Parts: sequence; C-alpha cells; structure tokens
Amino acid sequence: MSSPALPIERAELEVIHMDTPSSLRVLTPGAREFLVALADRFTDRQRALLEARQARQARFDAGELPGFDPDTAAIREGDWRVAPAPREVRDRRTEITGPVSRKMVINALNSGAQVYMADFEDSTAPTWQAIMDGQANLMDAVRREIDFTSEEGKHYRLNERTAVLMVRPRGLHLPTRHLRLHGRPIPGSLVDFGLFLYHNHDALRTAGSRPYFYLPKLEHVEEAQYWEDVISWSEALLDIEPNTVKVTVLIETLPAVFQMHEILHALKGRILGLNCGRWDYIFSYIKTLRAHPDRILPDRASVTMAVPFMSAYSRLLIQTCHRRGAFAMGGMAAQIPIRGDEAANTQSMAKVRADKVREAENGHDGTWVAHPGLERLARAEFDRVLTGPNQLDRPPSTETITTEQLLAPCEGDITEKGVRSNIRVAILYLASWMGGNGCVPIDHLMEDAATAEIGRTQLWQWAHHGARTDTGQAVTTDWLDGLFVEEHARLLAAGMNGLMPYINKATALLRELTRKDVLEDFLTLPAYPYLAP
Repeated sequence: MSSPALPIERAELEVIHMDTPSSLRVLTPGAREFLVALADRFTDRQRALLEARQARQARFDAGELPGFDPDTAAIREGDWRVAPAPREVRDRRTEITGPVSRKMVINALNSGAQVYMADFEDSTAPTWQAIMDGQANLMDAVRREIDFTSEEGKHYRLNERTAVLMVRPRGLHLPTRHLRLHGRPIPGSLVDFGLFLYHNHDALRTAGSRPYFYLPKLEHVEEAQYWEDVISWSEALLDIEPNTVKVTVLIETLPAVFQMHEILHALKGRILGLNCGRWDYIFSYIKTLRAHPDRILPDRASVTMAVPFMSAYSRLLIQTCHRRGAFAMGGMAAQIPIRGDEAANTQSMAKVRADKVREAENGHDGTWVAHPGLERLARAEFDRVLTGPNQLDRPPSTETITTEQLLAPCEGDITEKGVRSNIRVAILYLASWMGGNGCVPIDHLMEDAATAEIGRTQLWQWAHHGARTDTGQAVTTDWLDGLFVEEHARLLAAGMNGLMPYINKATALLRELTRKDVLEDFLTLPAYPYLAP
C-alpha cells in the first residue's frame, strides 16, 4: 500500500546542504511533502510549548517548587488503564540503545535484547550525514536489506531473529539547521519522527510489526498531548489505522515525574509504558532547581539509584505504570566491558548486576544496556525474578511517595576528583559531539549528552551557590578556570586522535557556560553552531 498524495499546496522544503546518497534516498518528493505538511501544522505549537517551559522555569527560579497539579487530581485518582500492548513487545526485559550508524544498527538488532532503541537524540550528533544515513540505515533494517563490511574485512548482517526496533527522535528543543520551511529551521523531533514513519509504516505492517517510538524529555502533559496529536494526524494523513503507532515515554525530567498519570492518560490508546531516564533526570533535577541553594548535589558518582530521591522516582514510576497496565522500564547501565583488567571488569560488572537486581526486585518490567556485552548479565537478573513476560500482574504498591521525597537532595561530598572528572568528561564528550560522534566511551562508561549535561550543570551549580569540596576548597569560577586549563592541557598532551581543534572549542564554550549568570537550558544548543556539517 502506498501513501496517498497529500491534498495540499505548501511552500517548498529548503535543504541547506549538498545532496548525499542517503539524502537522495530519504528526501523523496513524497517525504518532503509530508515533512512540509507536518512542520506547517505543528511547528508553531511546538514553539509555544517551549515558551511554556520557560514560564514554568521562571516560577521555579522565583522560589516555587515542582509538585502534583491539583487541577488534574481526577486523572490521578480515576480508574482507567492504557490499551493492551501488542504481543511482540509484551516481553521487554532487556533493551539496548545506541546511535543509528550502520554497524551499530546491525549489532544492536543482533544483540539478543528484546528491543533496540535507535537513537537520533542523545547518542547521535545531528550532522547532516548522521541524520540522513541513520534514516537510510533504518529503512534497510526494516526491510532486512542491511549489511556492513568493516575496513578489516569483517562482514555484518542480520540474524534470523532480531530485536524489535523502536526509534527515539530528538527532543522538542532541538532544531534541524539543514531543513528550513518559511525561512525557519524545522524541529528535529518532527524530522526524525516524520521521515521514519513515512518511509517505514507500510513495510513494518507487511512484516507483521508496526512503528514504535520512544519520546524523550517531556516536561508536561501538554507535551504528551502534542505528541498524541502529531501522531494521530500523521496516521490519518498516511492512511494508517488509528493507534497503530505505539510509544514509550522517558521520564527524564523532574517536572514530568509529577505528571506520570496525566502523561499516560493523554496517550492511553498508544502508550506502552514509561522509562526511568536516570541520567537526564539528574541533569533535570539540577536545572529545574538551579536557583535553590538547598538542593545542591554531590559528585555525580554519588548520585546513584539507591539515593532517596532517585529511589523514590523509580518506585513511583513502577507504582504508576502498573496501576494503569503500562510497562515500567528501568534505567541505563552505561558500563562497558573492561578488556585487559579482569579485576576492574569484575568490579564494574558487579555494579551492573546490583543495579539490575534492584530494578527487577522492585518491579521493573525490563531494563536498558548500552553495550551488547551486558545484555546477558542484565537479562539473567530479570529471568530470575519474572514469572511471565513482564510484572504487570504484580499488585501495585500502595506506598505513598511524597513531593518531599522526590525533591530531597542526597548526601555526599564534592571532591576535587569529582570536579575534575566533570570537566574532563564534559570537554571530551562535547569535543566528540562537535566532531560528529554522539556516543563516546570514556573511562569504561558509554557517555552521551546526558552525562555531559550533568557535568557542566554541576560545575555551574557548585560555583554559583558557593559550594565547597570535602577539603574546604571553595568552588569558584576562578578556581574552575584553573582546572579547565589543567585538564585541557592534559587532553591535548594525550593526542586525542584528531579531536584537538574541537577540544579547544569545547573547553572555551564550557568555561563560558560555567561563568554565565543564568544556567543554559541545554548544552547542545549553544554548541550547535560548532557542530561538524
């Protein structure tokens, strides 16, 4: 079944880049027309949602704290459930995530995990090549026509049995500079969602599957309703049966944790579940409460899922999901196997195992890993606890989780080692992102934009609220400047495999952001002009 012609006359889509083999495949006349229609209808509304975010943040900066909305109490207290999940995604005990490069797509689909979340967001630097190649790679994967041969001659192709494909578009805040309509950039979220849906909905139906999406960084039920309207409108325009498209929503912002019932309700005909996006959640906690000096967090390494406010967030997500018949997905294990150091690898894998034990025993229905080498380890802990494909039949907890628990800062020290780690990781990640790589192994962790965001927001928070390290050192912008100089020099001395020009740009930008009076909302926005073409 081919998609119907769109019965509209609209402005031309302006492409600000030379054609590539992938863009010629992806930006077909029909795809362009669909993107124009989608952007024409929803771009202004998306901008209004971003303005509403700014208004809420201004209230938080003035002293207000996030909390449950009394106006939507009826939804939270009502008796309703989301639609049942399709059979192919009722068992999601392990999910692997990663960028949309060709080799990664094949390896992730072959990893043994039930789901592969193909990520156009935090683990993809949105260069023109990456976005267009990513869409082309997924088109080939859906049709089982994807293969890859490395420079060493190793050939990769799909196994007979593969993971279910889900796609994460960019967040609402990110533009696409390469595609313009009426002289303005099109939102990246609409580009990623629209191109994948347009090209693949029919092939997925033929294969007995359907389009699945992960929706990132929502902050409010109005944003969930926006996505519901985007998807419903797209289904109608492409002659897709209503509620064919299914979604999972990441709860990775502090405001959203107070609106989980409302988000599920707004998407109840198509939502499968919610996911604990733990790293972005820590970043959002710092950003949302940036003007509150009593909410300062310690070293990133101390803010684990075992600390009270993170544990409360996870438990509330499980309770909310299971009350509504939705999946409660656990968070990311960012560790990667450590080769050549058996003792260090054993210690690292023990941390992963303990994290997955906690998730499974608390009631999560599945979890995320960043590396295929962790899939069996994570699966084993869920196999040990699950008696069926998920834990939806487990009676929901009746525990009352309070606003105070969700907002309470955790104890722990700020150390010079932690400060230096934040500087080093943020510089390295940002330099790699500017160079076109959005998923970077650093110190045996697979880092993406979320962990760089934690590092740079912690530096800002500590400096602007007069924090001190465990040795009594005041964290000032001048002191941080000195550490930036030292860490920058160490990175340059290490060679950094061609990243030197980006190391310089990343260091300068991060120092500037740390000194700003107001915390920048997202690192990738001021960094976007420096991104490789």
